[in-house]
Amino acid sequence: MTILCVRFHLSSADEAALPGLLGLLEEFTPVVEALPPDTALVDLRGAERYFGRDAVELARLIRVRALAHHGVDCAIGAGPGPMLARMALREAAPGAVVAVPEAAGAVTEFLAGRPVRVLPGVGGSTARTLCEYGLDTVGTVAAAPPATLQRLVGAKAGRELHERANGLDRGRVVPNAVARSLATERPFDLDEIDPGRHRRALLSAAEELGARLRAEEQVCRTLTLTVRYADRSATVRSRALAEPTAHSAALTRTAYRLYEALGLQRARVRGLALRAEGLTPAERAAHQLTFDPVDEKVRRIEEVADRVRAKFGPGAIGPGSLAA
Repeated sequence: MTILCVRFHLSSADEAALPGLLGLLEEFTPVVEALPPDTALVDLRGAERYFGRDAVELARLIRVRALAHHGVDCAIGAGPGPMLARMALREAAPGAVVAVPEAAGAVTEFLAGRPVRVLPGVGGSTARTLCEYGLDTVGTVAAAPPATLQRLVGAKAGRELHERANGLDRGRVVPNAVARSLATERPFDLDEIDPGRHRRALLSAAEELGARLRAEEQVCRTLTLTVRYADRSATVRSRALAEPTAHSAALTRTAYRLYEALGLQRARVRGLALRAEGLTPAERAAHQLTFDPVDEKVRRIEEVADRVRAKFGPGAIGPGSLAA
């Protein structure tokens, strides 16, 4: 095992700690890939030989240092490659380390009984297509002839699907720096299945993000939605905005589209998070003029609401649907 996938348990108030946590990882290896809002991939090749410890021992040391220096706990998955490390992370409870053994047959055994949708690159549509033909687990996909998979999902996708189902992981860790971003999270007290409550949480998060962006005179180019489920797994989706903006209505519309595209069916959602990425100063951003009087009216109301919040606090004014 040479790859770790580390998820730090950060609240929106702790997001400023992410660069420091990435720096902690870089004390072990320079090959660290940030995966905002709270995850990183770590390549420990060389570090294992240098420190004289295996990946699991180093993972436990990373957790202890994150707690001691930053007060942040984490869950860690370890595996021979990035894909397997991410899948191991799905099984890791907060504060735990889950490893995929490298022994012969261990990877196949780890993957065999898992639903096919856990494989990277398998979305809802692909999973439905495979399940219609009885290929509902990773094991059945691994045993299927590559030509069959290629007929079902396409030549390139079928070949990659067969490789991943058999544990062949061609991914690599690409070092990068965490991008400047703003994030907010809406956890639920209980696992929530009501889409109406999901949408109200997204509205609240988008309103907060918009207000914070305008207060800092920033606009964002991309919005990322993270949906956390009761089984500790998560889905992350991003979408580029039509134009850089801090307009709450535009952020809310994009958040709703990201949510609707997931097609959740009574999913037990533990929390929702929105992250505004690709921040740039508002003065450098171009705004497409519109002749829509409704849009102009909404923007003027937004300016007034910002002044009210600045004077009386962030909870002084907000959408009527969130009043309860």
